[in-house]
This record gives sequence, structure tokens and C-alpha cells, in this order.
Amino acid sequence: MPRHRLFAILAGLLAVLVAGGLIFRAGVFDKAPPPSLVGGPFQLVDQNGHPTTEATLKGQWNAVFFGFTYCPDVCPGTLQALAAASDRLGPKAKDLKIVFISVDPGRDNPEQLKTFLSGPTLPKNIVGLTGTPAQVAAAAKAYRAYYKQVGDGPDYSVDHSTAIYLMDPKGRFDKVIAYNLPPEEIARQIKDAMEGR
Repeated sequence: MPRHRLFAILAGLLAVLVAGGLIFRAGVFDKAPPPSLVGGPFQLVDQNGHPTTEATLKGQWNAVFFGFTYCPDVCPGTLQALAAASDRLGPKAKDLKIVFISVDPGRDNPEQLKTFLSGPTLPKNIVGLTGTPAQVAAAAKAYRAYYKQVGDGPDYSVDHSTAIYLMDPKGRFDKVIAYNLPPEEIARQIKDAMEGR
């Protein structure tokens, strides 16, 4: 068989294997996927004072939201919407954890988080996280979340991002759920992600 014909056959076979993903699945030319631009390592403490890392995001879907307990409207409204969305998920709700990361480490210690998160209208499947200013800043940077203290004195406020970050059971970013969506739409988006749609 002429050499050029042999090369043509081999090239065609290689193209078929690559198109079918066989070589990539076998790991021959496989490269690690690029890291996500959202999410990453963090070291915080939960509302019970237990040290917590990004490992808490493994094993279930997570809706991650940055806010603060003294927030007058956006934070409680978003968490209430997540609670209602979780109720609409039915049996799938057991596969969802809501993660509230405080961007107010000066006031939101674990005790304050625990009191805030025990409200009757807030999700039951929620974990609250806080930390030192440096730890909170690192977590916010990993998620590309914005926050900034506004005003002075004990009654200061905090401007912050309002998006919900949906993370998959491997702790990888899946999508942003926009602010102020109705609970049924939040539930639909989470359910679609869980079902791979």
C-alpha cells in the first residue's frame, strides 16, 4: 500500500476518534479543563463557629449568596425567595444547600449569623459563613462578588452583589441566578441545572 494512502487512512481514523471524543475520554490528549472564573478556595467559619472551607460545597448543589445580617431588604428577600424556591423543588430540595456568606465581618460573628438564620421565613437548608476581614475578602474575590461599606458608625450599611451563584455537586460554578426573580423561576433554573438542561 502506498505510504500516502496509509497516512490518509490513519489521518481519517484519527479524525473519527477525535470527533467521537474517544481519545479525549481515554486521556491521550486530554487537558485539564480551565479553572472556572467563579468559585475557589475559602476559609471561613459557620454559624456554629466551625471552620469551613470550599469542601462544604461538595456532594450537593449549592446556591451561594453574599450579603449581611443587617441588610434591610435585599438579603432577607433573596433568602426568603430561595426558601420558597427550595419548597417548590419537592424531593430535589434535599440535594440543595443554601450558603449565605456575610460581607460584614465586623458585625456578623457566628452568634449573629445563627440568630439571623433562625428566622421562621428563612431556608432550613442554609449554612451561614463569616470570618476575618481578610478571609471574607478572599471568598468574595474568588466569587467575583462586590461589597463595600457605606457610612460610618454602628449603623453603617454595605453595598454588595445581589446575584446567586449556583454551584454543582463537585463545587464547580454552574450559573448565575439573577436578583429579584420569583421563587418559581429560581426553582425552575435550579431544577433545570440539576437535570442537566
